[in-house]
Amino acid sequence: MPTTLEVKTPRLVTALPGPNAKRVLEQDARFMSPSYTRDYPLVAKRGHGAIVEDVDGNNFLDFAAGIAVCSTGHCHPKVVAAIQKQAAELIHMSGTDFYYESMPQLAERLGRTMPGAESKKVFFTNSGTEAIEGAIKLARYATKRDKLIAFYGCFHGRSMGALSLTASKSTQRKGFGALLSGIEHIPYPYAYRCAHGHTAETCGAEILEQLEGQIFKRLFDSEDVAGIIIEPIQGEGGYVPAPKFFLQELQRICRQHGIMFIVDEVQSGMGRTGKWWASEHAGIEPDILCSAKGIASGMPLGAIIARESVMRWGPGSHGTTFGGNPVCIAAALATMDLIESEYKENARRMGEYLFGRLADWTKNFKIVGDVRGRGLMIGIEIVRDQRTKEKAADLRNAIVDLAFHKGLLVLGAGENTIRLSPPLLIDQEQADFAARTLEDCFREAEKKI
Repeated sequence: MPTTLEVKTPRLVTALPGPNAKRVLEQDARFMSPSYTRDYPLVAKRGHGAIVEDVDGNNFLDFAAGIAVCSTGHCHPKVVAAIQKQAAELIHMSGTDFYYESMPQLAERLGRTMPGAESKKVFFTNSGTEAIEGAIKLARYATKRDKLIAFYGCFHGRSMGALSLTASKSTQRKGFGALLSGIEHIPYPYAYRCAHGHTAETCGAEILEQLEGQIFKRLFDSEDVAGIIIEPIQGEGGYVPAPKFFLQELQRICRQHGIMFIVDEVQSGMGRTGKWWASEHAGIEPDILCSAKGIASGMPLGAIIARESVMRWGPGSHGTTFGGNPVCIAAALATMDLIESEYKENARRMGEYLFGRLADWTKNFKIVGDVRGRGLMIGIEIVRDQRTKEKAADLRNAIVDLAFHKGLLVLGAGENTIRLSPPLLIDQEQADFAARTLEDCFREAEKKI
């Protein structure tokens, strides 16, 4: 039987879930928090590249990458070697109280990737949510203001401050009482469902008018706003890209009013769109940028990258026990080497190839309403009727399940979108398999209408 190292496309040997997977599912139901969400019964055992093997020996092609985390694929040999080497030397001392040689090395490299001539400083966290929490504090500290503005559909995390910014699903907030005060949400430029009929290049002008003409005049004076935070491509919200002009105008407004322009690149960053940061496609220069997920190929690490003139909080203003752990830093340095040398370009090239394969899907399938994104961050919106654009969450969920049973791992995003976020190392053979499999799934799903 071929091993995970020897296969590039799926090989299923049992019904799904298999007997060993069923045993784990039963144990999980007994002991794990019911707050976890699982789309299908995958019980992973090992992975290599874009292939994941489950506990029954079934091999799957992974187009989810641990929610866009395994940027260099599963267990890349160079990342594994970096982790093993560091783990044998030093696992922890706490970068808040002591120094690691590798911390400023990674910080310098990350700072160089962020646009703008001004020098950058970095604070390391354990996750994207923690990066957002720190960004909230930094924006307030730097401006001496307390109000924040975010967007409907955006997901910034689940801890109380980050959750206050999140406006993706009501279930994420339900039952937790009062959240952080002084936060207002405005619409996100969603071209496929633009209320004013704009294109993907022009959608959002009215939102900017609302911000300046309504929010700043009726709710928050602009001089009280510490920061405006946006995902350049919404992740959990449905893989929705913001138009270039919208991000540019949002930056102009922030600069005009002394507001911190905060960009959440937790899911869209680290080469996924063919550039280090999705915001680079718009030519903008954030004041604060938040990263995590793909930064360390699966090790828990996040980062707040900010202009030096912004990150001037004093000692003790913010800290962390585990953020910037040396093992995670080693994984991140190896990850950056790989993304810089080959995978960023591969994401661009394979993204263009996939978009070429998907270009006619709105014509070929009556349930495909929209195909969007950049690089290897692709969203496919599923509708019941292309004319009315009625959202078809049930069909989307059915497609995700069908794909699993055909050996392809994908996830949903938003109410009715399928997200494609494979490791950045996929090749054309794997892209073709994913496209063919989804086409088969769409055909089967259309029979349910």
